[in-house]
Formats: sequence, C-alpha cells, structure tokens
Amino acid sequence: MHPYLKLLRPEQYIKNAFIAAPLFFSGGITWVQMGNTFLAFFAFCAIASSVYIFNDSRDIVEDQAHPVKKNRPLAAGDVSLTAAYRLAGILLGIGFALAYYCHPKIVGVLALYLFINILYSIRLKQIALVDVSIIAIGFLLRLWVGSIASSTHLSIWIILETYLLALFLALAKRRTDFILHLEGVTTRKNIEHYNLAFIDTCLGILSALITVAYLMYCMSPDIQNQYQSDYIYISAFFVLNGLLRYLKLAIVDQTPLAPNTLVLKDRYLQCTLLGWLLFMGLLLYGQA
Repeated sequence: MHPYLKLLRPEQYIKNAFIAAPLFFSGGITWVQMGNTFLAFFAFCAIASSVYIFNDSRDIVEDQAHPVKKNRPLAAGDVSLTAAYRLAGILLGIGFALAYYCHPKIVGVLALYLFINILYSIRLKQIALVDVSIIAIGFLLRLWVGSIASSTHLSIWIILETYLLALFLALAKRRTDFILHLEGVTTRKNIEHYNLAFIDTCLGILSALITVAYLMYCMSPDIQNQYQSDYIYISAFFVLNGLLRYLKLAIVDQTPLAPNTLVLKDRYLQCTLLGWLLFMGLLLYGQA
C-alpha cells in the first residue's frame, strides 16, 4: 500500500459503518436517504483520517517502539511531517465540504468529533478509562451523523448497545496493549494504570450488559411491533456468539490485532456479523 494511502488508515473506515445503522434500523430506506448516508460516510472518513494523521504525528516515538505501529508511514519515515499536515488540511476541507452539502448540522457534529479527538491526542488518551470512554463517544457521534443524514430517529436501544460495544472493543484492545507492556513493549503512556484482572473483569461485566440489553431490546413490545415478529430474540444467538468469539481471540489466543482488523480477517466473526445482518434485514424488509 502506498505510504500516503496507508497514512489515511482506510482499514479503520469499517468503524464508520455505524453511520448507516440509523437508516438500516429505521425499517424504510429511500434513495435520497441512502445517498445522504453515503455522503456522510465519506465526510466522516475524511475527517477521521485527518485525526489519525494528527495522532500519528504526536506518537512517532511511541509507535517506533511498537511491533506493529512501527510500520506506520510517519514512524517509519516514509512520509514527512510537513506533507502529512498538508494532507490532513486537504482532508479537513473535503470532509467539512461534503458534510455541509449533506446537511449543515453534520458540520457541527464533525467539528465536535475533531475537537474531542484533538484533546484525546494531546492529553485525554493518557488518562486511564477516559481514553476508552472517548473512543466510545466517537461511535455515538457516528450514529448522530447517520441519524441527521438519513433524517431518522435514534432509539435509546441503539445508543446504549453501541456505547457498551464500543467500550468492550476498546478495553479488549487495551488488554492486547497490556500484554505487550508485560513483554517489555511500551504501547501507550497510560497502560501501566491498567492490569489484566481489571480489564478482564470489565470485559466480563460489559459482555453481560451487552447481552442483557440486547435481550431487553428483543423483548421490547415497541421493537417487536416494529419488526412485526416475535422471533427477533433468535438474533441474540449471533450477538452472543460474536461476543464469545471475540473474548476467545482476546483472552485465549491473545491476538495482537485491532478490532477492525479482526473483523476483516477472522472468518468466524465475519460469518456471525453477516448472519446477524441478514436475519435482521429479513425481519425488517422481508415483508416489504
């Protein structure tokens, strides 16, 4: 992959699929809504890439000591800081222009995302628990952008599940970082404020909360009425299996990969996610 393309971290764009969630779960999709959602997706990708560039520019020394991050363009010296900042500026312009064209309100949400992530890169990522909370908030902002773009309502269920899942994934990543820390590889400055017992306890609690919240979602009369089905609870099979698989990869196999990379490489997770999407899509749109 070309260094400049690699600098954008396109593999992270899978996170921005959450922008499409409000439209998908609305139960009704129009071409206009779909077009606006795609536009919002590309706008968010551009802003997110500029954030990644800024973050990488501040972590060059730490990344050079990381077994995987040392291959990032700035850490490896493949791209100069000046060129990286110019690219970030161009991406910001493109992202905000697309956002304004889609809906002016999205500009405000993206500005908030940018502001929070600048603070994250400068200071907040050094504070244990605050760092993972900021990551989770980023996913909620993706939902907000998707809701504005598609003119759909955000239910409390999708907000709750997204926040819990994002916390779960962020803490699972911290577990990987802590394993590397034990092996003498310093991955981030705040990692010494975590330990395996704490992280594993949090992962267990979050797994339980995600499962219970999802079952409550499935049994909600409003949701069953929306889906016009009493069998939505079957979808919990995919959710539980996905969580268990991820826990196995993180705890048993100690896979040193980021969540987005795992989803792109692990066939079990891919099949589980695809099965869940197909089942939910069938319930929502099968009678259309």
